[in-house]
Amino acid sequence: MHTFNGKEYPCCASLTMSVIGGKWKTVILFHLINRTLRYNELRKEMPTVTERTLSLQLKKLEEDGIIERKVYTSKPPLKVEYSLTELGETLIPLLKSIANWGDYVVTNHSQQEQ
Repeated sequence: MHTFNGKEYPCCASLTMSVIGGKWKTVILFHLINRTLRYNELRKEMPTVTERTLSLQLKKLEEDGIIERKVYTSKPPLKVEYSLTELGETLIPLLKSIANWGDYVVTNHSQQEQ
């Protein structure tokens, strides 16, 4: 049994998928690999995600310690930025492998339009 953030998982793969699984978490993390982004910048990178879904996924990733949310309140307007934490940075090789696999599939296994 594996425990992370007070939850128990039957195996390490289920723990990993709980943290980064789903349709949008990995995409969010992929866009944060090289830079810190504001909420609206993330929305532009993922135009098909709903605001509610993006907000919920960001909150969950923050709760799991994978991303950091930094709020700047020194002068209006309010500014919020998201970046990978030290723990989140350990996912970079995995995220890059997932992206490389997607490129491989598109290049080698996509159906040709007829």
